Amino acid sequence: MTLKTSIRSILYQAEKRMQKVRFSSMPAPQLDWPILMGISFPKSGTHLLDQILLGFSRVAPFSKRLHSFYAEYEGESGAKRTPQQALTWLDSLRPADVASAHLFARPEAVQRVSSPAFVPYFIFRDPRDVVVSHVFYVTEMEARHVHHEYYQSLPDFNARLKVSILGRPDSDAEFPDIAARFAPYLGWLERPEVLSIHFEDLILDRAAALTRILQHFLARAPLPASRELILEALETSINPQKSPTFRSGRTGEWKKHFNDEHKRIFKDAAGDLLVKLGYEKNHDW
Repeated sequence: MTLKTSIRSILYQAEKRMQKVRFSSMPAPQLDWPILMGISFPKSGTHLLDQILLGFSRVAPFSKRLHSFYAEYEGESGAKRTPQQALTWLDSLRPADVASAHLFARPEAVQRVSSPAFVPYFIFRDPRDVVVSHVFYVTEMEARHVHHEYYQSLPDFNARLKVSILGRPDSDAEFPDIAARFAPYLGWLERPEVLSIHFEDLILDRAAALTRILQHFLARAPLPASRELILEALETSINPQKSPTFRSGRTGEWKKHFNDEHKRIFKDAAGDLLVKLGYEKNHDW
C-alpha cells in the first residue's frame, strides 16, 4: 500500500465514523444503507453525477467527499483491466459508500450492481458531444493520457475528431470506434434496477432529473427528511468548477465542430447508436 493510499484509507474511515455519529439517530433501512453507484460512459458527466450522489451525504450517513472510482482502462498506459479486477473492486465497497465507475455491463458485474446492496445510476451523453469532449480532454487537459502525444502530433482539430470517432485500430492501446466503445455499456440500459440518465437532462431540465434520481433512491432507502430538503441538498452539491475535467457543460456542441465528413463517418460508424440512445430518429441529421 502506498503512502497516498494509506492516508486516503485513514481519512475514509474517519469520515465514515463521523457521518455515522452525525446521523446516529437515523434508523438504517431494512437492508442497511445501500452503496450509491454512478456508472458512466467516459466524457458523459461522470463528475456531475458524482457531485449529485455525494449530496446525499447531507441528509444521510453517506461519504461526504471521499469516494471510490474504477475504470476499465488504465489512463496512462491504456491497459485494459480484467473482469476479475472489476468484481474485486465492487466487492470492496461497503454500505453507505459513494462510488463511480466506467464499468462494462458484464453479466457478473450486472448481477452485483443490480442487487439490493446498490442503488445504481447510469449516465450517458450524445456520443457526438462525447467525441468532441474527448478531443479537448486528450489534447489539452490530460497530458498523461496514453493517446496525448499522438493527438498532439495530428495537424488540427478536424483530424483529431476523426480519430475520436473512428478510433485507432493500429494502436497497441485498445481504442475502437465510438460505437464499439459504447457497446459494452449498453447492457445497463436493459436493467430496471439501474436508473438511466441523459446528461442533457441534468443541463436542460435539472429539476426533473434530480427528482428522478431521488425517487430511485427512495424506492430502496426511505429517508425522514422532506423531498424539498433532499432535492436542495442534491442541487447545491453541484459545482462544475470543482470538476477536474469540466470544460463547458453545454449540449449540442458537436454542431460547431462537425463538418460534412465528420457527419458521414459518424453515421457510418455509429448512426444506429444515436437512434438506440434516443438522440435521433434515423440517419437523416
